[in-house]
Amino acid sequence: MFADFLKRLMQPEPAPLPDADARLALTALLVRVARADGRFDDEERVRIDQICAARYGLSPFEAAKLRSAAEALEAEAPDTFQFTEAIKAAVPYDDRIGVIEALWQVVLADGVREAEEDQLLRLVSKLLGINDRDSALARQRIEPR
Repeated sequence: MFADFLKRLMQPEPAPLPDADARLALTALLVRVARADGRFDDEERVRIDQICAARYGLSPFEAAKLRSAAEALEAEAPDTFQFTEAIKAAVPYDDRIGVIEALWQVVLADGVREAEEDQLLRLVSKLLGINDRDSALARQRIEPR
């Protein structure tokens, strides 16, 4: 279903993604982090829907539809290294910082920071070209919420 999308994303030098494709790719990354601990529960789904609604100005129905498509894309996407490297090449830096904030929201959605989620988020941050300091600042901006 997403073969053409993934093929374009995995080009050696992908072109910047159109807005709809960037939304889908970044939401799929949220799903991947949510699944890192082996559970993908309702709190995480709701949080991803809320993030998508707020970030992209979507209705709850549209946000849930985007998340559902992202779940399917995430299941087909290659390993995290290739997937995040492709996003890094196709998405501007400021948007990637916003993604790190959103990823922290997902990790903290169930009130528990699992070691697997923490580890994956550190890896994803590095692969997206975000240093530890900026990732920590993103987490600090999210934790009080």
